[in-house]
Amino acid sequence: MKSDIVIGVDSSTTAVKAIAWDKRGKIVAQSRATFDMISPQPNWYEQRADEWWLSLCEVLRNLTAQIAVSRVAAVCITHQRETFVPVDENCQPIRNAILWLDDRSRLQVDELDRRVGNDVIQDITGKGPSTKQSLPKLLWLQEHEPQVMERAYKILDVHAFLVYRLTDKWATSTACADPMGLIDMRRGDWATDLLTSLGIDTDKFVPIQPSGSVLGEVTDKAAEQTGLLAGIPVIAGAGDGQSAGLGANITIPGKAYLNLGTAVVSGAFSETYVVSKYFRTLCSPISGAYVPEEVLGGGTFTVSWFVDQFGPEVGNLKLPLSAEELLEVAASKLPPGSLGLMLVPYWNGVMPPYWDPAATGITIGWTGAHRREHFYRAILEGIAYEHRLAMEGVAKSTNQPLDEFILMGGGSKSALWCQIVADVTGTKVTRASTTEATNLGAGILAAAAVGWYDNVRTAANEMTTTERSFMPDDKIHKIYDRLFNEVYVGLFPALKQSVDRLTQLTFDQNGE
Repeated sequence: MKSDIVIGVDSSTTAVKAIAWDKRGKIVAQSRATFDMISPQPNWYEQRADEWWLSLCEVLRNLTAQIAVSRVAAVCITHQRETFVPVDENCQPIRNAILWLDDRSRLQVDELDRRVGNDVIQDITGKGPSTKQSLPKLLWLQEHEPQVMERAYKILDVHAFLVYRLTDKWATSTACADPMGLIDMRRGDWATDLLTSLGIDTDKFVPIQPSGSVLGEVTDKAAEQTGLLAGIPVIAGAGDGQSAGLGANITIPGKAYLNLGTAVVSGAFSETYVVSKYFRTLCSPISGAYVPEEVLGGGTFTVSWFVDQFGPEVGNLKLPLSAEELLEVAASKLPPGSLGLMLVPYWNGVMPPYWDPAATGITIGWTGAHRREHFYRAILEGIAYEHRLAMEGVAKSTNQPLDEFILMGGGSKSALWCQIVADVTGTKVTRASTTEATNLGAGILAAAAVGWYDNVRTAANEMTTTERSFMPDDKIHKIYDRLFNEVYVGLFPALKQSVDRLTQLTFDQNGE
């Protein structure tokens, strides 16, 4: 039978999903399995890397049970970024993986500034100081678990771990490794001088190949465990943010994607390497190009947190609506600005533009007139303000105006949120046709690699579509424009010193 489908694998923070895609970017079959996070201390997050593999095997077996496995032309993996695991010579973990959202390395972020300088690190790696990157966490391991660093044969991103389990090859891609903050972006390889100066052995990192390269083939052993056929090529993928951009067809300047997921990730396309405090710069899945990207740790996570903790109880009402849907209906009836309530959505620190791991969320404007729906709308507005702040920095730094945002992720299902983003930014907002754009990006790389299309850009053009567009309301945009420029832009800078001190006194417990 002709090989007419490719499999995209998305190993995210909470689950692995495998999707079989046809040549037009349509879903043929899919399967999903979840795994747990471990939090040994507040704001520490880990996972058992073996569960990534066991979950991948489960979803691939389920997927191949739905289709003729001979139809599969290739497999490509996208994944949660910055997360890493130290392993031995046989790719067996020697400790739990440390996740991207882990916050244990705040002191090491400060140490990096003292030893190297934040500006120097950002110029080399494209990333400002943040606990989300792997570099400060490696310093934390050096200090607190030196035996792990000594024993580690390799330090692997999620992609590299799963690629080895599938192929017995030590390899990853540039667009998978670079979010770790360990890559010299101009050279497209490990930042040897930087890492060596910090006492990190660069031999512990695997060879890097461009996204879309063939990294290896499924081994006989992996075939038995996954249901795939031995010999199927495994294609170099990209981190989930860059993959989502590819799945939204952000392959030329002028547009950006906005993934309203657990974290908010938004990125544009640049032919040249640019560095700015307003974004972090990553390698594009299209070799030689870059992705200026905004990352906000609290996206739908913040919405879900609020609904879980403060949402209305609907269990006894027997309504065909969830608590979140009830709040959405109520919030949609409110005026822009949430009756004077404004929120800065730093529920999980902030990367660009302030690069402050001690940052926490802020709400101002409370009065006795406010109810739950005002706070709910303020969350949606606050995230939209933050998106505008970052994307204005991207447009200025790249000298390329952005005239459309392609939205995806769970939050894009909210018509209210889509319209708020359009009204706050004054920019057309369009939904991607699939909420699985991240996985589709992996499918696009696989499709180009097996020769279905001449190149990745052509594959993206042919395999992606969009749905409803939301145009900004000029009257409402003027209201939001004043709120953004006259209040929001200056809000965190005005309170930063107090917010950081509060965090130090209460979370770090070292405020002496």
